[in-house]
Amino acid sequence: MEPMTRMVPQVQEHLDALKERLLVMGGIAEEQVRLVTAALVRRDPELAARVQASDPPLNDLHIEIDQRCVRVLALHQPVAMDLRAVLAAVKINTDLERVGDLAVNIAEAVQRYLLHPPVSTPDHIPLMADLAQQMLRDALDAYVRHEVPLAERVLDTDDQVDALKAQVSVDLVPVMQAVPSTIEPALDLILIARHLERIADHATNVAEDVIFMVSGRDVRHHGAAS
Repeated sequence: MEPMTRMVPQVQEHLDALKERLLVMGGIAEEQVRLVTAALVRRDPELAARVQASDPPLNDLHIEIDQRCVRVLALHQPVAMDLRAVLAAVKINTDLERVGDLAVNIAEAVQRYLLHPPVSTPDHIPLMADLAQQMLRDALDAYVRHEVPLAERVLDTDDQVDALKAQVSVDLVPVMQAVPSTIEPALDLILIARHLERIADHATNVAEDVIFMVSGRDVRHHGAAS
C-alpha cells in the first residue's frame, strides 16, 4: 500500500503539467483562428502568413504532450478518473493539433482569395469564427474546471455553426451564378466556412472528452451515456 500512496501525488503532478501544456496549445490554436479571420476581413496577407508560420510550435507541443501521456501511462498505470484524464489529454491534444492544421488551411485559402477582387463576404463567416473560438475557449475551461455544464454548452453551440456554414453556400451560389468571375474566390469562402465548421467540430470533441473524463458518460454522436 505504501507505493500506492506515494504514486498518487506524482500522477497529479503529471496531470497538472499536461493541463498546463494543453492550455498553452489551446491558446495558440485559438489565436490562429482569430488571426486568420482578421486576415480575411481586413484583406491582410501578412496576417495569413503569420498563421502559417505559427504552426511548427503547435506541432512541437503535440509531440511533447503525446510523450508526456505515454510516460504517465507507462510509469504510473493510472486508474479510474486519472486514467480517463490521461486518455482525454491524448485525444484533446490531437484535436487541438487539427485545429492548427485547419487554421493553416484557412490561411492558404485566404491567400488565394486575396488574389481576386473582393466578393461580398457573408457576415456568417466572421460569426462562425467567433463561435468556434468561443467553443474552443469554453471546452478548455471546462477541461480545467471539470465543469460538465460548460462542456454541454459547447455541444449545443455546434448546431449554430453548422447552420451558419450551410447559409454561406446558400448566399454565395446565386452570386457565382450571376457573376462567373466570382466563382474562384466564392469557392474559397465556402471552403473557409467548411474549415471553420471542422474547427467547431474539434471543439465539440474536446467537450465530449471532458464529459467522459469527469462523469464517465460517453456522449459522442449525442448518444446515451455508456
